[in-house]
Amino acid sequence: MEISRDEILTKAYELGKKYERKCTGCAQTAVAAIFEALNIWNEDVFRAASGLADGLGLTGDGSCGALVGGSMVIGYLYGRGKEDFSDMYKPMKSYGLVKKLHDEYVKKFGSCRCYDVQEKLIGRTYNMWDPNELKEAFKSGMVNHCSDLVGKVAQMATEIILDNGFSPK
Repeated sequence: MEISRDEILTKAYELGKKYERKCTGCAQTAVAAIFEALNIWNEDVFRAASGLADGLGLTGDGSCGALVGGSMVIGYLYGRGKEDFSDMYKPMKSYGLVKKLHDEYVKKFGSCRCYDVQEKLIGRTYNMWDPNELKEAFKSGMVNHCSDLVGKVAQMATEIILDNGFSPK
């Protein structure tokens, strides 16, 4: 039985939201949701996303992990391989698709920087390395906000991937 485009996009959103709520790690949960919605998997890409949560290494000072995770999957599917490493034009498709994801993300959330998005969604930022602030972040509903965001980003990235010719198995 073939799954429809709408079902794939809904699955990406629901899995992203579920995984972020249950497992945390926005880059990795976005990667897992997109991969599973598309019925593919790459353990190396999944593992590589592990340290990228909460603006890189729980710093809040870098790009949103979900955005980075979605970008990683786009790069995995459309990026330049080692055999073409010296061809500076080979990654142009992946650059363009990641730019599209970035632009949609910034339009929706105002910035790609994790701290800026936290301030927009929950009114403040949290130092996830401080045990008291970590507890406060969980009490504030941060997990719910971030779970919804991961779902939306997984869906956005999946839509870009489908729009560019990827056919799930």
